[in-house]
Parts: sequence; structure tokens; C-alpha cells
Amino acid sequence: MEKRETIYNYIKSDSRGGADHGWLKAKHSFSFANYYDPERVHFGALRVLNDDIVAPSEGFGKHPHDNMEIITIPLKGELRHEDSMGNSSVITAGEIQVMSAGTGVFHSEMNNSTQSDVQLLQIWIFPNEKGVTPRYDQKRLNPESVKNQLLNVIQPKGENNPGAIWIQQKSWFYLGEFDTDSVENYRSKSIDNGIYIFVIEGEVKVQNYLLSKRDALAVVNADELIMEITKGTKILVMEVPLKW
Repeated sequence: MEKRETIYNYIKSDSRGGADHGWLKAKHSFSFANYYDPERVHFGALRVLNDDIVAPSEGFGKHPHDNMEIITIPLKGELRHEDSMGNSSVITAGEIQVMSAGTGVFHSEMNNSTQSDVQLLQIWIFPNEKGVTPRYDQKRLNPESVKNQLLNVIQPKGENNPGAIWIQQKSWFYLGEFDTDSVENYRSKSIDNGIYIFVIEGEVKVQNYLLSKRDALAVVNADELIMEITKGTKILVMEVPLKW
């Protein structure tokens, strides 16, 4: 079988779309709301990667979604969630939230603080099955479990890693926080998948690409990736199907 050439797409932080609504300062890795770039609509099943800062007591009022897997990763502060399934909770940095919108759900995400901003990543994944029953889940991560390694935090339905939350798609997310220089050899689940590396803090070198804070690297046709990770780095790695 002919070996495929690995393709790298380097996305600088300052090349992302964005919006400043006063109460919300957002950066969009993919086309979203009033930001549209035909070259950045989605990366396989990865449809949205929003990097949001929400002012105190502000947020996203009740609104609908359907047929989308929505993952929220708080980076700082407190986010209050309510939805039409009867869920009400506050999530903070160190937790992961998943909502499978399925046949349809209304939800709100508000800054729970009256004094401090909340910072978060919100990620949308196209599901591999439509019309499923909506569901909600959240999980607090053990800080030691993400220290100096990549921890699997999102997995496909049917896999049984107790440390991860499942979603309705063949996708895997990994988080790591490094307090020492490290080298990670990431092996893909399938060469037909794409790998999207997003640097939350710090620096990561992959091949000849040096990624800094909020930079990303979208990789296609990779069996494995060697990541040279600098001390003080926090990283999110997402492997998603390019076709589903």
C-alpha cells in the first residue's frame, strides 16, 4: 500500500476569527456566527472550537441545539449550566462537560461569578448518528492524571475508559499539563482520522512547527506524531474522523 504524505496546516492564534460583544470576547478557529472563512469551516467532524471570555454575570441565555456533540472545557472561573433535561450545575477549571443535543435540547451557559471573568473552550463535533436521545455528563479530572502526560478525556460511545466521557462520534480528546520538558509520541487510532493539536498555554514543537499559546496544528495522514513539549505547557489533542 502506498504511503500517504503527512499534511500539516499551521494555524496561528492571531489568524483566528473573532468578535468582541463587550460581555463576550471570542476567538473562532472555524467559521462561526459572523465570521466566515471558506478554508476554515470544519476539520473533519470537528466543527467548532471557540475560545471565549465571558464577563461577570453574563453568558449565553437559553437557546436550542440539535444533532451536535458539545464539549465545554472551562479554563478559569465558574460556568453555570442549565438545560431542558433538568440539569443544573456549576463547572470550573479541571472539569469537562459534554452535552449530546440529539433530537433537541435548550440550554444556557452563564458566568456564575459577579466579579470575575470565566474563560472556556467550547467545541462542537458532528455526531455519527442523528436523532439520539439528548444526554448530559460532566467529570472532574484528578490534577495528577493530566500531569506530564496526555490523559484521554473524551472517547467514542462503546469504549470503556473510566476516566473519559463518551460522545456520539469516533473521536478521542486528550489533555495534558506539563511542569517539565517532555516528549510525547502520539499514535493515531487510524490514518483516516485527522489530529488537531491546540496549545492552551506554553509551547509545543511538532516537526518543524513551533506552536505557542493558542496556536494549532491540523494534521492529516499521520500514523504518529512526536511532540516536544516545553515546561509550563497545557495542551489539547483531538483526533476526529475526516469522513463519517
